[in-house]
Amino acid sequence: MRSRRIALAVVTAVALTGAVGCGAVDKALDCVKTADAIATSVDGLSRAVATASGDPTQLTEALNDIDRELGSLKDTTDNADLSKAVDDLSKGVDNVRASVENGDATPDITPVTDAAAELGKVCTP
Repeated sequence: MRSRRIALAVVTAVALTGAVGCGAVDKALDCVKTADAIATSVDGLSRAVATASGDPTQLTEALNDIDRELGSLKDTTDNADLSKAVDDLSKGVDNVRASVENGDATPDITPVTDAAAELGKVCTP
């Protein structure tokens, strides 16, 4: 599952950041918080898309959960690169939400998974 690979990449990037002492401790802590929330979010969204035909409301609920997590993350990070990655992820979520609102029961979540992968790059030293 692609979301699991992305989650693993983000967590690995966070581990590498801590292992090599990349810059500020704040960035490493922000990466850990962000990686955990994003991995959970991407997995939740993937599950919701996979089961959308049985319960389309799961998509909306998953998107709402991601929005809440991203809002919280944006409020807690002061790193410009991480803030941009969170903004990009928010835009991906908005695109998926627009597709769902337009009747797409199985929207393309590539913008979300791509933004999550970019987040992994930001966290890599």
